Parts: sequence; structure tokens; C-alpha cells
Amino acid sequence: MSLFMEDRASDSPFVEKVWWAQSDTAVSFISQAASQWEMVVVRYQGQTSLTIRGPETVATLADCPANAQFFGISFKLGTFLPDLPLCQRLNRNDITLPGVTRQSFCLNGSAWQFPDYENADTFVNHLVREGLLVRDPVVTAVLQGQPADLSPRAVQYRFLQATGLTQTTIQQIERARLAMFLLQQGRPILDTVFEAGYYDQPHLTRSLKRFIGQTPTQITPATAT
Repeated sequence: MSLFMEDRASDSPFVEKVWWAQSDTAVSFISQAASQWEMVVVRYQGQTSLTIRGPETVATLADCPANAQFFGISFKLGTFLPDLPLCQRLNRNDITLPGVTRQSFCLNGSAWQFPDYENADTFVNHLVREGLLVRDPVVTAVLQGQPADLSPRAVQYRFLQATGLTQTTIQQIERARLAMFLLQQGRPILDTVFEAGYYDQPHLTRSLKRFIGQTPTQITPATAT
């Protein structure tokens, strides 16, 4: 196995999931489009760093070095760092925060110990208490189907500020991920077109190639073809 990964749920209302990965050999993989942003701690060749990885609106090919360890916190939509706008971090325009010591990094002028898989929730709670990590309730409400007492333009502005993306882009990414899940479960392509809300099969194919980096046929298990 060249890349081992696992993830877990989080008790924090700000966090989508916490994940951990380790590579045995160098490997290339498709980095799929994702609406959420992440904090990723990388341990490689005796060095530790923390990177702010923004949302991705297209699938791209990524490389992973051998003998590297990764730990990540994926944040729920609407959660953001006000001092590090997500609109500047899109599509692999990541930023690695400066290190202070071998065990700490600098954020907002202060030294913070690198979090790990076990204490991720405590780390996030500390960021929230310090006011460095916030969540926009308007984004949360709209995503849950609750009406917002704001104009569409104001809602769109709040989405851009809190997620770096427009509502339309988020919907397109999530629809592609739903279609991928349905296909992976063995759902026929034409059924997936209907259930995920695409116009037709070419529309589905274009979407999956852009956001997932694969065609419907490539995603469908061999036993279902």
C-alpha cells in the first residue's frame, strides 16, 4: 500500500472531519474539487509544517512524496479565518505558516503548538476562543435551507467572504460528489443523471471530469458495468 488514510468525525461544530494519512512510497493521485478548506500538518524528512489549503474548484493531479505523514482538519462551510481570506487560497494557492520551533508555528503573531489527530478539537476550540476562527451563521442557515433576511446580493457576498466560493460553485461541487457516490455504489449512469439533477449524460460527464477528474465509466465499479 503506497498511501494509507483514515478519518473520523469531530465534536466541534466548526469541523467537518479530521483525517490522517501516511505514504510508504511516492504516489500521484487526483485531488478532487472540494468546497471545504483545511489546515494540514505535514511531517517530512524531520521537518513539520502547517499549511492552509483552500477550496478547489477543479480536479488536478497531485504528487505525494514517500515516507511523509499528513494530518488534516477539514472545516465546515461558513467557518473561516478572517485574517486569511479564502478567496486568495483557491486551487492549490496554499499558504504555509512560518515555523517558530520544531513543535510550533506562528499564527496572528503568536506561537501555536502543532495540533495532532487526537487533540484537533481542543486546538480548534482554542482558535475560536481567541477569535481567530469564526463561523458565519447566514451561510450555515442558507445551506440548511433556512431563509435569510438579506438580499440575494448580500447573501452572495457573505458566501464569498466565508467560503471563498459562490453558492453556485458549491452546489456544483456537491452535486458532482453526490453523483460520484451514486456511481461508486453501482447506480446506473442514467439513474445517476436523474437522481443528481443533471440535464443529460453529457452534462454529468462534463461535471465529473471537471470536479472529480474521472468520467462516469471510470468511476463505476467494474462489476456494475
